[in-house]
Amino acid sequence: MTWQDFITTDTSVLAGKPVVRGTRLAADFLLGLFAAGWTQEQVLASYPQLTPEALRAVFAYAAEVTHDEAIHLVNRGAA
Repeated sequence: MTWQDFITTDTSVLAGKPVVRGTRLAADFLLGLFAAGWTQEQVLASYPQLTPEALRAVFAYAAEVTHDEAIHLVNRGAA
């Protein structure tokens, strides 16, 4: 499996944001659900058009696109 099998972009769907193929579910939306504490079971139950493989593809996509990005940490106490 490669993430390219599951993640696609189309300028006519969500303004070209990466989405799970065949849905209007954006990768960043799904990642946000996990960041908010949702479990895989909750996501799959709420969005039955998804598969476990599609969710793994979302994480693989995120890992690849952030691999070479610089992350700038900001001290919470900094102004």
